[in-house]
Amino acid sequence: MDYIQRKQMKLLVADGNPADSQQLQLYLGQKVNVISVLKGQQVLDILAQHPVDLLITADKLPDMTGFDLLRAVHEQAQYKNLPVIITTADHSQKTEAASAMAGAFDTIRKPFIPIVVVKKVEQVLELEYLNQNLTSEVRRQTQLAEDRLASSQRLYEETIMALAKTVDAKDRYTRGHSQRVATYAKFLAYRLGWSDEEQKRIYYMGLLHDIGKIGIPEAILRKTSRLTDEEYTIIKQHTIIGYNILNYVAEFPELKIGARWHHERYDGTGYPDGIKGDTIPVYARIIAVADTYDAMTSKRSYRDILPQDVVRKEIAKASGQQLDPKYADIMILIIDSDKDYRLHEQ
Repeated sequence: MDYIQRKQMKLLVADGNPADSQQLQLYLGQKVNVISVLKGQQVLDILAQHPVDLLITADKLPDMTGFDLLRAVHEQAQYKNLPVIITTADHSQKTEAASAMAGAFDTIRKPFIPIVVVKKVEQVLELEYLNQNLTSEVRRQTQLAEDRLASSQRLYEETIMALAKTVDAKDRYTRGHSQRVATYAKFLAYRLGWSDEEQKRIYYMGLLHDIGKIGIPEAILRKTSRLTDEEYTIIKQHTIIGYNILNYVAEFPELKIGARWHHERYDGTGYPDGIKGDTIPVYARIIAVADTYDAMTSKRSYRDILPQDVVRKEIAKASGQQLDPKYADIMILIIDSDKDYRLHEQ
């Protein structure tokens, strides 16, 4: 708490001895706003009009004891937690115990030792300031944390999008492919009733499913004629390359799933591992359906977008062989609901 914050805090002193009040004013007046009164009733009158941050009262006042005043103050709902310090010339443990039992925060012995008075009051005001501002500070820190998280999330998403666009840019015939596959995969997850978080997860996987093509020569990626066996062997390596790249993303270990296994086939004749059926990760099986759909509904060097009825027939034909029939059926339902054939490369 800085100087300005302390000066804004109000300290109320009640002491029937003017000399003691003057001493407290001298010690504390430069640090906080001090109001001095002689009697307990004056304290209650002031509190009825103006809230304070700390009450210092002598154990004996002209009209009541400091303990009676303390209890009267704490009985009021708005002051039940007001910190109170008792000043006393009685140095016995009995008086200190009575102060604690009455609910006093601390005691200060008379005659006053300036440094003790200042330190005890500063401690109480510091705690009171923190207590008063705890809720707003928690809210502020929470907002800061949320802003930092949102910023990190945006950076993460922008980085993934940039990587996806970098891959697609290598092949002029498949630009936008990664984003479309990601969108279709997310739509499939939505139709399956997956949570928003899971939909977002598979969307990211779809964006980077072809990240391994970064390591494939452009001459092979852009070749318009049939690939040789050697070239096909090279291009199949993009699944392993992508897996190895994404394996470094420790915060999202599942991200590499789509990259490695989106070319596995349901019947076990795919690559790179030749796994089949339910042994293929579910994310990869869904991305495979989205990938297959986009391959037929986007332009290639050797053909235009296929008609929707042809795409539907090919998806149905691939069901149970190349594609998981469960997810192929969902894709067919999506095709049937797309009456105007909007789901294709624009």
